[in-house]
Amino acid sequence: MDQQSLQSSTSAPVVVITGASAGIGRATAREFARRGARVALLARGREGLEAAAREVEAAGGEAMVLAVDVSDTAQVEAAAAAVEERWGGIDIWINNAMATVFAPTEDIAPADFRRATDVTYLGAVWGTLAALRRMKRRDRGVIVQVGSALAYRSIPLQSAYCGAKAALRGFTDSLRSELLHDRSKVRLTMVQLAAFNTPQFDWGRTTLGRQPQPVPPIFQPEVAARAIVHAAFHPRREWWVGWPAVQAILGTRIVPGWLDRLLARRAYEGQFTDEPLPPWRRDNLYEPVPGDHGAHGRFDARARPVSWQSLLDRHRGLLALGATLAACLWMMRRPRR
Repeated sequence: MDQQSLQSSTSAPVVVITGASAGIGRATAREFARRGARVALLARGREGLEAAAREVEAAGGEAMVLAVDVSDTAQVEAAAAAVEERWGGIDIWINNAMATVFAPTEDIAPADFRRATDVTYLGAVWGTLAALRRMKRRDRGVIVQVGSALAYRSIPLQSAYCGAKAALRGFTDSLRSELLHDRSKVRLTMVQLAAFNTPQFDWGRTTLGRQPQPVPPIFQPEVAARAIVHAAFHPRREWWVGWPAVQAILGTRIVPGWLDRLLARRAYEGQFTDEPLPPWRRDNLYEPVPGDHGAHGRFDARARPVSWQSLLDRHRGLLALGATLAACLWMMRRPRR
């Protein structure tokens, strides 16, 4: 399914993005807008949503703002209905909203575990179901699950988030088989990400008293956004974004015990800077942090603007063709005996 087929019955694809007010969701909204999409922006923070809408309009798209807590299935369903009423259908649904807690497992309150799971896992389930109800009637559409390498390779201090992303992968695999059984033309794809420079490290709940950070190497949100948009128009079972994600996923399949010990040594301290948390710091686990936080976090100086792995992966067909042509030319130029 490509961009042209998604536009076959509408003037521009209709895209729903959860977690669209900041971070990767915000960057993804801009990327779709550059393609002229109509973008429904779902999140809790009104200021961030309004700013995202202005960016979508400036980039050439059309925006719709919907203040939604994705952990509430009724709110998600109502948002999907509003999008359908305004634009007639939904072509692409991006489940991107997430919440996390940076803390040792035994320090995480039961209510915080539940909240992180409700947003990161069940929020994606509710979004998927809302999209399916509309896409299956038309027998077309794409649902993109924004996942993480942590869906395969868990790390210390993020047990709630890792568990939720692993659950989302299991849910997605089950649903994919059901769609294949039904011979549905609705497509389902999952994008597994490496570490990205987003505001979540400024507002994720933590018990450790120091400023959280992504485990290096770090990529800019636009890297993820380009991969998500590509996945929406070229859905396959999974897309892996960033060489560290590839290493983590494949390493878990080959040497999981060795990775357990490696992460115990390196990933614990590697998730925090030496900077103490400011006394006024607020987290967004239960309520959005006021203000417009944009797509980028505080790590611009260290974040990479390109993932060559992801870029090559998106163009591997051309690479294969080039390699074949090169091999043919080499054979033609070989001296004959």
